[in-house]
Amino acid sequence: MNDLDMDFLVGDDDGRSRRGSRTSSGSGGRRGRRRRRRRNRGGFLAPMLAVIVLLGGIGAGGFYGYTWLRDAMTVEDYTGQGAGEVVVEIKTGQSASDVARTLQEQGVVKSAEAFVNAAAAADMSASLQPGEYTLRKQMSAAAAVKLLDPDKRLRETVTLKEGLRLSDTLTQLAKQTGKPLREFQRAARDGKALGLPSYARGKLEGYAFPATYEISPKMEPVDILTAMVDRFHQTAGKDGLEKEAKALGHTPHEIMTIASIVQAESGSVEDMGKVARVIYNRLDGNPPRKLEMDSTVMYGLNKYGVAATNADLESTSPYNTYAREGLPPGPIANPGDHAIQAALNPTKGDWIFFVTTDTKRGITKFTASEAEFFRFKAEFEKNQAGG
Repeated sequence: MNDLDMDFLVGDDDGRSRRGSRTSSGSGGRRGRRRRRRRNRGGFLAPMLAVIVLLGGIGAGGFYGYTWLRDAMTVEDYTGQGAGEVVVEIKTGQSASDVARTLQEQGVVKSAEAFVNAAAAADMSASLQPGEYTLRKQMSAAAAVKLLDPDKRLRETVTLKEGLRLSDTLTQLAKQTGKPLREFQRAARDGKALGLPSYARGKLEGYAFPATYEISPKMEPVDILTAMVDRFHQTAGKDGLEKEAKALGHTPHEIMTIASIVQAESGSVEDMGKVARVIYNRLDGNPPRKLEMDSTVMYGLNKYGVAATNADLESTSPYNTYAREGLPPGPIANPGDHAIQAALNPTKGDWIFFVTTDTKRGITKFTASEAEFFRFKAEFEKNQAGG
C-alpha cells in the first residue's frame, strides 16, 4: 500500500471514528474540506479561551491594580516639622521645581512633587527669593514652604559710609563679616574679576560704592566687592556718568576723582556743588590754578586730617596737588551718589577758595577773594586752637 492509499482515522461530529481515504477526488475530497472546516472551528476556541482567562485575571486582580494606581498617583510627603538643621540655598533664577529638587536631594522634603504642590497652594511658586535659609530634615512640604519666607533668609547687613578710603572699606568689611582682611585685599586687586569699568584702570578705589548691603554667609570677599562694583554701575547708569562727563570735557575716571575730592572736602551735602565748582574753576581757569587740596596730600601720605602741615606739603607723591598741576592720578576715596551728582552738576559761582572754618559744625565758607580766604583761614585756626 502506498502513502496515497493509506487509511487514517478522522473524528466525526458525534465523536465516533470512521475510516477515510486521503484522495483529491470524489466524496473523500468533500469530507477533507469538511474536516478542515471542523478544525477551524476548534482553533477559534483557543484565542477565545485566552481572552476569557485574561479577563478573568483582570477581574481577580482589579482591586490590587486599583490600589497600585492609587498609590502611584499619591504624592509622597513627610508629616510634621522635621528635625535637625540644614542650610539650603536658593540661587538666582531658580524655579519652584528647581528648589523642590534641591530640597529633596538635601533630605528636607520627601518628594519634589509635594513641595511644588505646597508652594502652589500657598501662592509662593513665583515669589521664592534667592538666599540661604535654615530648614529641617524630613519636614512636611507645607512646613518647608513657610520657612522659605524671604524675611527668614540668613543674612547680615553691612553699611559702608560715603568717603571711606578703600583700605578702610576693606577693614570694615572684614570686621563686619568676620572674613579675613587679606582675602578682601587679594580680591580687591583683581579688577577684571570684580567687573570694574575700563576707565577705572584696574583700581577699585573710587568704585567700591558706599551703601548698605545684605551679605549671606556663603558670599566670598570677591562676591561682596563685586556687588559693590555692580552698585556703582547702577548709579553711574542712573546719573549718566559717561555722557555727562563727556559734556563736561572730562573722562568718567576724572569725574570720579573729582567726586572723591568733593566727598572728602565737603562739610555737608549742601556744600558739595560749591566744592565741585571751586575744583572746576581752578582746573579751567585762565590760567589754570593748582588744586591745592589738603585731602589729596593726606591720601598720598596715607595720613588723616583736615589740614596738611608744611612738612606734608613737601611730599613728592603724585597726589600732592600743591606741588603738581591738574587732578591726582585717581580717586582718593569712594564717593556716594550726592558727590557724583555734584561733580556732574556743579553749582554756578565764581568761587576759587573755600575753608571749613568750623569742623565740628561742618561750616564751610566760599570766596573768590584771596584776602577773604586768608580771613577764613585765620578763623579756622582760631577755632582749632580753642577746640
